[in-house]
Amino acid sequence: MKKIYLPLTDDIIKELHAGDSVLLSGSIITGRDAAHKRLFELMEQGKPLPVDIRGEVIYYVGPAPAKPGHAVGPAGPTSSYRMDKYTPALLDRGLKGMIGKGARNQDVIDSMIKNGVVYFAAIGGAAALISKSIKKIETLAYEDLGTEAIYRFYVEDFPAIVVIDSQGKSILVK
Repeated sequence: MKKIYLPLTDDIIKELHAGDSVLLSGSIITGRDAAHKRLFELMEQGKPLPVDIRGEVIYYVGPAPAKPGHAVGPAGPTSSYRMDKYTPALLDRGLKGMIGKGARNQDVIDSMIKNGVVYFAAIGGAAALISKSIKKIETLAYEDLGTEAIYRFYVEDFPAIVVIDSQGKSILVK
């Protein structure tokens, strides 16, 4: 198990290999379909993004409301393929990592190799367990989207697996 302190650096990314189990600590941003669509539209219009994504890791999640005493409710990963049409543009803008579940298309993998990016999987069905690693949460953008807003999570020992490394090697069966 590798313990990784965020933000990711190019050196850390190069040391991660498909199949590595990791514990992530630091901050990550979140975003799902609706937020990705808005970010992509802003990029197409040449407008600035409401969040600086350079060097960030994004978690594809729509967290449930927090119970008393917790930062967030269950926070399991969303299927990553739903963000694939927007992902290469975000990677070109400096996004360094993604956390979700499931396969990615070839355009995303090619962009990951080009930009030196890593894709992690969080374990689907373990939303309650994952939420225990989220220590603090703040809303960054698109509050009107509710659970699909862009948040910043402060995580400690967030469990993940490197699914596709920066060389394009994958543990997924094709």
